[in-house]
Amino acid sequence: MSEVRERSSVFSKGYALVNNLNLYHEIHGDGEPLVLLHGGGSTIQTSFGVILPMLAKHHKVIAVELQAHGHTKDRDTPESFEQDAADVTGLLSFLKIDKADVLGFSNGAQTALQLAIAYPQLLSKMVFISGFYKREGAFKGFFDGFPGATLDNMPVIYQEAYLAIEGNDSTGLQRMFEQDRQRMEHFKGWTDAQVASVKAPTLIISGDRDVATPEHLAEMVRTLPGARLMVLPAIHGSFIGEAMTPEYDTSLVTLTVKAIEDFLKK
Repeated sequence: MSEVRERSSVFSKGYALVNNLNLYHEIHGDGEPLVLLHGGGSTIQTSFGVILPMLAKHHKVIAVELQAHGHTKDRDTPESFEQDAADVTGLLSFLKIDKADVLGFSNGAQTALQLAIAYPQLLSKMVFISGFYKREGAFKGFFDGFPGATLDNMPVIYQEAYLAIEGNDSTGLQRMFEQDRQRMEHFKGWTDAQVASVKAPTLIISGDRDVATPEHLAEMVRTLPGARLMVLPAIHGSFIGEAMTPEYDTSLVTLTVKAIEDFLKK
């Protein structure tokens, strides 16, 4: 893994060969490890470009680009949250990290949940942002568009971010889109019993106009032992400065990061 120094912060980037996949990752800052898992169709920067530098002030942030996303190429297997979780586990082993906090946004939150269920020994704490754990948890009509969706339905800012990476092309972009679309079209989620089995202390964060309904968030915090819930006056990703919300409220982002930091420090 190549490593360079930028000012006083630690920054490195590289690839880890895990499960027949060259998994791209970046490491920012120093301290206790915190893994960041991006949303569907996204890169490290489109999901976390705003909050990553803030989190790296106090943590060794390990930001990952999962199968078919960003710098990480696809492989001849369907995307699944199970496979993504296994890949993250392989990365932590490669980096010789026995245990870490994990923060996931959107699809990344679902990968984080799978990690917490399947690999509980690896998680110290989990931050679950803008996700849901069952189909009924999403707002009405959320899944209706996936069967007939085309690349034209993918936000342009995600397409541009993917194509701006050296070596990426329209074929890879189409492949990523299809992988993401098919995974969500056939999304089955997790049972209440699986969610109830999670041992890692969890902070659930969502907007009041997010993909998960308020009713589902309340159900999740009741089902997941010891979980805390923070609902903000926001839409999907706006409270972390995600790329789809360029006019985000900086004070709301600051509040969100403080809540994350306070939770991780306890």
